[in-house]
Amino acid sequence: MERKILIIGAKGMLGQDLANILSNFDLALWDKQEIEITDEYQVKTKINALNPDFIINCAAYTAVDDCEKNKDLSLAVNNRAIGYLAQTAKKNGAILIHISTDYVFNGQNKDGYEENSQAFGPVNFYGESKLLGEKTLQLIAPQFYLLRTSWLYGKNGKNFVETMIKLGKEQKELKVVNDQFGKPTYTVDLAGQILYILNNTLPFGIYHAVNETKIGGISWYEFARKIFELGNLNVKLEPCDSRAYPRPAKRPQYSALINTKLPPMRDWQDALADYFKKREKI
Repeated sequence: MERKILIIGAKGMLGQDLANILSNFDLALWDKQEIEITDEYQVKTKINALNPDFIINCAAYTAVDDCEKNKDLSLAVNNRAIGYLAQTAKKNGAILIHISTDYVFNGQNKDGYEENSQAFGPVNFYGESKLLGEKTLQLIAPQFYLLRTSWLYGKNGKNFVETMIKLGKEQKELKVVNDQFGKPTYTVDLAGQILYILNNTLPFGIYHAVNETKIGGISWYEFARKIFELGNLNVKLEPCDSRAYPRPAKRPQYSALINTKLPPMRDWQDALADYFKKREKI
């Protein structure tokens, strides 16, 4: 019998690409209109009625700066809701796939973090709330895949690539921080890794899914430089440090995720070039 898959956050950047790549499965595509994941009663009654084999949670409160002032909402979406999903998955015997982030780490390891690296000391509340959600998931759900990713971009949502393209059209000179390092990840490629998990019998646990870069990742400045190159945008780009752009939430300096368990994803530059080929002409 065909497996039934529930995607929560189906209208988001990852959710839409995931729905596309999993189109041959029996899918239920839910977003805020269909379920409020911070409502325990809704989560339990609606998912019990659907009785899916897999629950893929793409929903999160990802506005990093806003999390600093909306801590209750951040905890509700990124932690407590994960508990409701985990409890419901456990009761129904469903497998829960949950998306997490590089921001659960303290960002002090220049070489990056493997799946078994200890996650502690996030530098902002978004990271704290996501780490709490990870712990809640592992405490409750017997069958789960915790999939960490980073620096996501895709055609269906706000992201760094589109922000840079917009600014590159409007301004001739830009400064971008050159002292924060990570791994950009294309949502289409992340969706492909989730498909791989669905199609293979892998041990439950933590996985990292990111496009590959040099050891330790690349900086936002390097990322922006490649975006302007591929977008044929004539911008004078200057590197700067984070102090030039103070923000409500501190960002981790080094947050490159190292994938040792899933098949390697393609190089970040190849993924970005593919993104440009598929997006509308600039």
